Amino acid sequence: MKTVAEKIIAFNKKLQYKGALPPGFRVLNPFRENPETFPVMEQFYSRFYNDHHQRRLIIGINPSRHGAGLTGVPFTDTKRLDKVCGIRMHSVSSHEVSSVFMYEMIEQYGGVNLFYRHFYINSPFPLAIVRQASPGKWLNANYYDDPALFEAVKPFMIRSLRQHISIGMDTKKAFVLGKKNETFIRKLNQATPMFDELITLEHPRFIQQYRSRYKQEYIDKYLQLLSA
Repeated sequence: MKTVAEKIIAFNKKLQYKGALPPGFRVLNPFRENPETFPVMEQFYSRFYNDHHQRRLIIGINPSRHGAGLTGVPFTDTKRLDKVCGIRMHSVSSHEVSSVFMYEMIEQYGGVNLFYRHFYINSPFPLAIVRQASPGKWLNANYYDDPALFEAVKPFMIRSLRQHISIGMDTKKAFVLGKKNETFIRKLNQATPMFDELITLEHPRFIQQYRSRYKQEYIDKYLQLLSA
């Protein structure tokens, strides 16, 4: 019987998006664009998910270029990957504000070993999306930024969520990061029932950028809801 780590690694190994996209958008696949990303991701999941335990899913939006878009690990930039998880990337270096919040929360939860024993973080669209702002300039994009983009990727998102569940998730309860993200996840869950209950948490990027003075209050809310 495969471990949770082996299932996640197999999912990432096959991960690619072959569908169409509206003009001005493209998808970045870190596992195919940086030779170091896949072995780093393997180290992470082999270290924290080498078991058969059921976990609860925390659902993000889609990876940023500086977080999982580089490391292959959701909400984990290279700084946290090295200093907290003990896994170093040599080819790139990144600082991602959402990762800062998540790892402060994880530390207060009890540390990475305990947190990742209970939770698995990923996204319905588990690859980075970028949009063209000007010739040669690409910026992070969210799957819901454009109605045509959402419609294009929706079938892929449903398949991805079902694959995440098959890895070994408890479907009684899932946590959604971001209120707008929650609106779209509820639509997917209504069309294809997957989770009994969806609980919304403010997105780490929103907290860091706009509510940083209240960060501890948000961490306390995360800890309360995740531990319930």
